[in-house]
Amino acid sequence: MTCNSFIIIIFLLLFINIFEGRQTDNVECFLRDYGNDNKVCVCNATHCDVINSIPPFPSRKFNMYVSDKNGLRFSYSRKNFARWMNPKSIKITVNSSETYQKIIGFGGSLSDAAAININSLSEDARNHFLFSYFSNKGIEYNLLRLPIGGNDYSNRPYTLDDVDNDVSLTYFKLSHEDFNLKIPNLLKIMNVSDKEVQIVGTAWTAPPWMKTNNDYTGIGTLKEKYYSLWSKYFIRFLEEYDKFGLKVWGITTGYQPFTGLIPFYPLNCMGWTPLSQTHWIFQNLGPDLRNSKFNKTNIIILDDSRFFLPWWPKLVFKNQKTKAYVNGIGVQWYWNFLFPSRLLDLTQAEFPDKFIISTEASFNKWKGTTSPLILGSWERAEEYAESIIEDLNHWVSGWMDSNLALDLKGGPSWAKNFADAAIIVNGTGNEFYKQPLFYAMGHFSKFIPKDSIRIDLKISKSVIKAIGFRTPQKNVVIIIVNKKTYDVPITILGAKKGNANFFLPKKAIITVIYRDKKNFFHKCLSKNCKN
Repeated sequence: MTCNSFIIIIFLLLFINIFEGRQTDNVECFLRDYGNDNKVCVCNATHCDVINSIPPFPSRKFNMYVSDKNGLRFSYSRKNFARWMNPKSIKITVNSSETYQKIIGFGGSLSDAAAININSLSEDARNHFLFSYFSNKGIEYNLLRLPIGGNDYSNRPYTLDDVDNDVSLTYFKLSHEDFNLKIPNLLKIMNVSDKEVQIVGTAWTAPPWMKTNNDYTGIGTLKEKYYSLWSKYFIRFLEEYDKFGLKVWGITTGYQPFTGLIPFYPLNCMGWTPLSQTHWIFQNLGPDLRNSKFNKTNIIILDDSRFFLPWWPKLVFKNQKTKAYVNGIGVQWYWNFLFPSRLLDLTQAEFPDKFIISTEASFNKWKGTTSPLILGSWERAEEYAESIIEDLNHWVSGWMDSNLALDLKGGPSWAKNFADAAIIVNGTGNEFYKQPLFYAMGHFSKFIPKDSIRIDLKISKSVIKAIGFRTPQKNVVIIIVNKKTYDVPITILGAKKGNANFFLPKKAIITVIYRDKKNFFHKCLSKNCKN
């Protein structure tokens, strides 16, 4: 070998080693520390961190993305599989042949408040915002909750027909919030995303004149004589959005139906019982929707906490015709610490043909938090990540955050129900702050595409929380959360190429991805996981 050849080989080896361990072509996060290790990533008109698509997989290697309390945000590295393992490591055994539910996706809510905050940014900053959530250089949300009319995160209480006694819906029309806030941003989102973004429409309340209490809030139910009209109201909403080319993938039958039965409840609400809900679906919503051009729209019942599982769906589905119209069951994360995840298991076992989707999560006063908004809280990111893992490990197929964005007060909110959000907007400064919550969501939404299937994992110690998936691209994706204040050695077993050994940093969330070319003749444990 000549001296020149030797030098070239050494140079190539050094280049390969540098390339394998370096970041991808990501734009780095500009960190701002708010004290107590509370850090956000600052974006403005000229700068915003991005993460590119998953790079190709060389033989016998796996990819890792890490976010942690110290300030790592989707920090990328690539490591080699090995035939050895650390005897002190926590073992995660992957069985990709045993599968569970198929994933619908991840997302958040385009409330009026979110759209107001997005619109407060300059065009360049606004583009960075939308790319962060929906593009392939962002966290690739594919679900979007859309309030039908207003909710507590609006500047005013309103519906789409507030003209008293308009029994023919003559005065039904989209609001200026639809035309100026929601629809323009929805059209931009559809343009930014390279995948289908599925809209889930939800009405917080009917017009007051349709209700027993003639109000947006408090104890009030839909007057039975307006059941048919309320169903037609939904069809009109679908028609109006369809004129803009905006298809609604699903609708829930009403936001938190129990709150409308609570005295003096201060937020937009309308009460339902399981019996009144099943009657309305069977007699009105189901037939009207199925006989319309929107007959592929999914109907999702409940949209409330685990407390109502499985007894609410059981009562609704006593009517087999109602059951036939319904596609899914919506749950929210509030009060999960009181109502165990086994309620999800019981619901899935009772109704395996219905998907379960988590429709909302948020830190606000109803969550029992003393400070609704905390800039840079890593602990809240951990709580989200653990909650997502728990839900998905118990048959939940999709998970949605609340508002895509709020301001520095946690609003606007006509009801003063201020809250935290994954992105906080400083409109005056023309910048926005990606909270740790944003990256917690992204460790799932970025790497678990629609139609991925949950696979079986066995964890040797409960020090960590983890979950695994097989994607349509035949990648295995494993998300792990370490809430401990020390690094944890991990060995992932079950890959054909060997063992994945690494140290999981303290206070960190990690996504591990590798190619698995096994033949997937798998044991399917759910009616919705076959593909």
